[in-house]
Amino acid sequence: MSKRATDPQILTANRLIDGRVVYWQGAGWAESLAEAEIFDDPEAADAALKGAARSVAERVVVGTYLFAVRLDEGVAVPVKARELIRAAGPSVRRDLGKQAEGLFSPPPVHAQVRHARTTPGPARDPFDVSI
Repeated sequence: MSKRATDPQILTANRLIDGRVVYWQGAGWAESLAEAEIFDDPEAADAALKGAARSVAERVVVGTYLFAVRLDEGVAVPVKARELIRAAGPSVRRDLGKQAEGLFSPPPVHAQVRHARTTPGPARDPFDVSI
């Protein structure tokens, strides 16, 4: 993942027992992005990532990686749209996942990703990447 050298980072994974997105909290895994430990030091972030290998070996989580965040009034907001989506939970229905449980507070409006169809005509398949 490309990131600026100055971006703080958060360690994330998926919990194996239920597939939920989880975040490293210093002594274990938390479900809320707001509870995640924020690494300002790249060396500390890399050490946490290496330490997470124990959780993978114990089959607690899978797919551990670091992602960049920016701090907005002390609140960590993911830099990439992928992490905004992962933090919110399933994107197909608002009555499932973190949105329904009240565990997700959307980032400020200026940080949300918005999709707008700008051309008239039939809707395009969002997975069609042909040019």
